[in-house]
Amino acid sequence: MANRMILNETSYLGAGAVQNLPVEIKARGFKKALIVTDKGLMDCGVAKKVTDLLDKEGIAYAIYDQVKANPTVKNVQDGVAAYKAANADCLVPIGGGSSMDTAKGIGIIINNPEFADVVSLEGVAPTKNKCVPTFAVATTAGTAAEVTINYVITDVEKRRKFVCVDPHDIPDVALVDSELMSSMPKSITASTGMDALTHAIEGYITAGAWELPDCLNYKSIEMIARSLRKATHENDPKAREEMAIGQYATGMAFSNVGLGIVHSMAHALGAFYDTPHGVANAVLLPFVMKYNADATGEKYRDIAKAMGVEGTDAMSQEEYRKAAIDAVIQLSKDVEIPQTLGEIGVKEEDIQKLAETALVDACTPGNPKEPTLEDIIAIYKEAM
Repeated sequence: MANRMILNETSYLGAGAVQNLPVEIKARGFKKALIVTDKGLMDCGVAKKVTDLLDKEGIAYAIYDQVKANPTVKNVQDGVAAYKAANADCLVPIGGGSSMDTAKGIGIIINNPEFADVVSLEGVAPTKNKCVPTFAVATTAGTAAEVTINYVITDVEKRRKFVCVDPHDIPDVALVDSELMSSMPKSITASTGMDALTHAIEGYITAGAWELPDCLNYKSIEMIARSLRKATHENDPKAREEMAIGQYATGMAFSNVGLGIVHSMAHALGAFYDTPHGVANAVLLPFVMKYNADATGEKYRDIAKAMGVEGTDAMSQEEYRKAAIDAVIQLSKDVEIPQTLGEIGVKEEDIQKLAETALVDACTPGNPKEPTLEDIIAIYKEAM
C-alpha cells in the first residue's frame, strides 16, 4: 500500500521569515491581497508589521479583520464577500488557526462557488479547483494551519464544529516567523503550544501513523517539551524558534495521518462554550492518553523519552505509559493550563450532547482504538 504525503509548495521558517512575503507575492504576479485576521492582531500592531511590508513594496490590499477565535460560517461568508468587493487576487491570512481556517474557507469557495453553503465543505468535499493563492503568515506556534489540508469552522446555530479536509486548501507559501510570535501573551503561547503537542502525540499514535510522519511527530514532541516552558515564561528567542519549527513539523505530519478523539472532544467544547482550542486539547490530552494506552504498543515509551523522561528503556509497559502521561500533565501545569473541564466552565448536564457531537467528528476515525459513546462520556466525566 502506498502512503500519501501532501505538503505545501514553499515555506520560510525562522526570525525574519515574513520579510519574504512581498517578494513571493510580486514574483508570482499578484496585484491585490485580502488580509484575513482578527481585531486583536490589528489592535496590538502585529498585523501592521505585515501590512507595512506590503506598503513599502507598493502591494495593494484590503483587510477583513472580523475573524473570531473559533471561526464561524458567517466569518467565511463575510470574507468571501470582502474578497469579491476588494477585487483581490490572493489571500494573506495573519494569525493562528482561526485566521488560517477562515482564509481556507474563503479561498475554496471563491474558486469552487458551488460550495458557497459553507457547511457543504464538511468532511472530504469533492472540490475541483485549488483555492485562491494564499500566503499564510503564522503568528502562533500551535495549529500549523499554514501547512495542513484541514480547517475547522463553527456552525453557531447547531452548536457544532465541523472539520473540512481538502488537499485543495493548502497555502502556497507559509511564513513561520518566530519574531512575530514573540509578541503573543503567555496564555496564548501556552495554549497554542499545548495544541501543537497534542497534534504531535495524537499524530504519532493515530490509526494512520507510519514511519515518515512518525519521524516528524517524534521530533516535534521533543522540541515542544524542551522549549514550551521557556517560550511561555521567558519569551526566549531560541525557544520561540524551536516552538515554531516543532509545531510546523507536526503540521506536515498530522495533516497526512489524521488525529484522534482529543480533537473530536475539543471541537465539541469549542462549539458549545467557545473554549480556546488549545486549552480544550491540553485539558483533555492526558485523559484520552490514558484511555488509548492499551492500543499504542510501545509508542508511549517513545513519547516519554521525547518528553525528557530518563530511564525509559528499563521501564515496564505500565511504567512508561504512566511516565508519558505524567510528563504531559507536568508540562501543562508548568505553563499554567487548567487541569480539569470544571475549571473551564464545562457543565455536567452537557456531557451527553458533547459526547454525541464528538463521536461523529471527522477526527474520531483516526483514534487508535474505536470509542463508543459511553467511552467518550466516561472520559468527559473523568476530566471534570
